[in-house]
Amino acid sequence: MVLERGLPVLPVAGDVGLSQPISNYKAGEEIYAQGEKADTLYQVAFGCVRVYRLLADGRRQISAFHLAGDVFGFENDETHHFFAEAVSSAGLRSLRKPSTSDAATLMFPFTLRSLVRAQEHLLVLGRQTALERIAAFLLDLAERQGGHDEFEMPMPRNDIADYLGLTIETVSRSFSELKRQGLIQLNGLRQVELLCPQDLKDMCC
Repeated sequence: MVLERGLPVLPVAGDVGLSQPISNYKAGEEIYAQGEKADTLYQVAFGCVRVYRLLADGRRQISAFHLAGDVFGFENDETHHFFAEAVSSAGLRSLRKPSTSDAATLMFPFTLRSLVRAQEHLLVLGRQTALERIAAFLLDLAERQGGHDEFEMPMPRNDIADYLGLTIETVSRSFSELKRQGLIQLNGLRQVELLCPQDLKDMCC
C-alpha cells in the first residue's frame, strides 16, 4: 500500500483507531449516499473511491478520487453532502470520528490534505485547455502513487471527464494528443507512463 508522503499512518487502536477489519466493496458499489448520517470516516486500504454529487440537470460531478492511505467522509455537520462509490474493487477501514483533542490532532493532517486537494482541484478546473487539465491530473495521480513515472490509472475515462469538467470524447482526444507529442505512453487501458514529466509540468505552469 502506497501512502501519501508526509501523512502519518493511523494506529490500530485508540480514539481514531480501526474500529473494524477491512470491508470489501465491488466496483460501483455505494459506500454512502448524499443525505445519510455522517458518523464514520473511511480509510482506503486498497483500490479507488470516487466522491460525487448529482447536479440538478442529472449530470454527475466528481469532486475527488481517494487512493490507498486516503481518509475520506469528512463533513462540516452530521450529514453526507456527496455520494461515495468504489471505482474498482476496494477495501476500506471504518474509523470512529475523533472524540478527544489528541485524536482530533492525529486526524488533522488528513483533514488538511483533503482541503488542499479540494483547492487544487478548483485550480485544475480553472485551467483553460483540456490538455492542461489532463496533464495536471496525470502528474497528481503519479505523485499520489509514489512519484513514479509509470503508474496505474484506476478510473475509467468517463470518470476522468466528470472530474475535470470535460466530455469523454475530449478526454480521449487529449490522451491521444499527449501520446502523439511523445509525452505519455499508454500501456494498456489503465497503465500510464510519463515519458517527459518536466514537459507536462511546463504545460501546467
